[in-house]
Amino acid sequence: MKKFTAADLSMGAVFVGLMAIGANIAVWFPFLAIPIGGVSVPLSLQTFFAILAGLLLGKKLGLFTMFTYIMIGFAGVPVFANMKSGPFILFDYTGGFLLSFLAVAFITGWIAEKMERPKLLPLAGASFAGVIANYLIGVSYMYVAMNTWLGLQISYQAAWLGMVPFLIKDTGLTIVSAALMLKITNSMQHRSTSFSSTPRRWT
Repeated sequence: MKKFTAADLSMGAVFVGLMAIGANIAVWFPFLAIPIGGVSVPLSLQTFFAILAGLLLGKKLGLFTMFTYIMIGFAGVPVFANMKSGPFILFDYTGGFLLSFLAVAFITGWIAEKMERPKLLPLAGASFAGVIANYLIGVSYMYVAMNTWLGLQISYQAAWLGMVPFLIKDTGLTIVSAALMLKITNSMQHRSTSFSSTPRRWT
């Protein structure tokens, strides 16, 4: 197994920072929060950045980056949504979405690495697969959390319906992430520049 280089870790660190910023846009813009089942769920750009990490860094480094982000938050640095931190965030209704970023980056990166050449629609498909993983894990976890230890009664259908605005946003951003990845890749190829494993499959 090839070890991560300094360039790999530097790129991963950038995405850790982007995840922290994307988690807290609703802190600066409070209207970007939607009430669901008696709680307020903030809009964020975390899914977008987790997908882009998978596309740009690949499945292994993307997964490691998301793991690092979560561990930093667990250690007490306020990088989670609403400037929260600590391992007890997993007991919140959004804990599943946090854990899902591991799957998002890995699945997106794994699919992208199977492509011989980067193209918009396949990249968008890989991004959408990441969105599906994000919501299947996140919504299911939220439903269980609300109906058990949080004591908030909500149906599984209602949980999904409440997430429709977020799903629309993240689905739309799959095209943005794919287009951005395509632009980055083309720019790298034109300059004959390689960021080690970022992305090594197309350079």
